[in-house]
Amino acid sequence: MSFQAYLTNIQIKTGKSPEDFKQMAEKKGFTQNGHIAPGVKATQITDWLKEEFDLGHGHAMAVYALLKGLKNEGDK
Repeated sequence: MSFQAYLTNIQIKTGKSPEDFKQMAEKKGFTQNGHIAPGVKATQITDWLKEEFDLGHGHAMAVYALLKGLKNEGDK
């Protein structure tokens, strides 16, 4: 499954866009200025996504990758 397919499936399941997740992560303090905040571990973010949005590990990791700055190949 492509990265974009993960993001599309996440949006269908949660109703939240990639931009929504970026904004929520910033409000929760997981990111600062669009980057993972110092001291924040992947597990903290994936646990939040699993608990609040009922995402599986792979989908939670896709959102983590998004927050880390990984881009869809079409975004180049």
